Amino acid sequence: MTDLTDLRLSYTRAELHRRDLNADPLAQFQGWLQEALAADLPEPYAVSLATADETGRPSVRTVLLRGADAQGFTVYSNYQSHKGRDLAVNPQAELLFYWPQQERQVRIYGRVERLDDDESSAYFHKRPRESQLAAHASDPQSAPIASRAELDAKFAALEARFPEGVTIPRPEFWGGYRVRPGSYEFWQGRANRMHDRFEYLRDGEGWRITRLMP
Repeated sequence: MTDLTDLRLSYTRAELHRRDLNADPLAQFQGWLQEALAADLPEPYAVSLATADETGRPSVRTVLLRGADAQGFTVYSNYQSHKGRDLAVNPQAELLFYWPQQERQVRIYGRVERLDDDESSAYFHKRPRESQLAAHASDPQSAPIASRAELDAKFAALEARFPEGVTIPRPEFWGGYRVRPGSYEFWQGRANRMHDRFEYLRDGEGWRITRLMP
């Protein structure tokens, strides 16, 4: 195996200064995301979602961001999945966006709430038909299954049950979560590991911005 201690990059693409930052962290995030989209990066809306159970055991996985507005950051999942079970007992999470081509990261911490049924259903029916069927087929998500063949058989049975033209109902066990940010961190890689990091923390109705050590 390659000696990983010899592998490293020095980040030299950009700098981040206090004067560069928007006073509103949501606007700052949206600007960076738009730059990533404009650069045609692969799935820049993919985000690592970290949760923990009632004992504090952490768990992290990659999901897709489906909304970012003044209400918060929206993702969707099976409520009975590992993350769903975590959030049921410990409704807080952290999001991590990593855009290596731009040498940037964004961390967002906040409390988590479920979306209402109408909002979850509206998004569910915007998904491709196959994704709607997969939401049903993968229940209970994160549970053991004997084989790929068994999973494919469940999907095929659902295709027969809901032929083209028949509305597929949103499963009651599937829907959206909204992370309501309490803090943000914007990270711009710099040479020699002297990175630029800025933290936004709630301060009354606004946000307090602090530069952090690399």
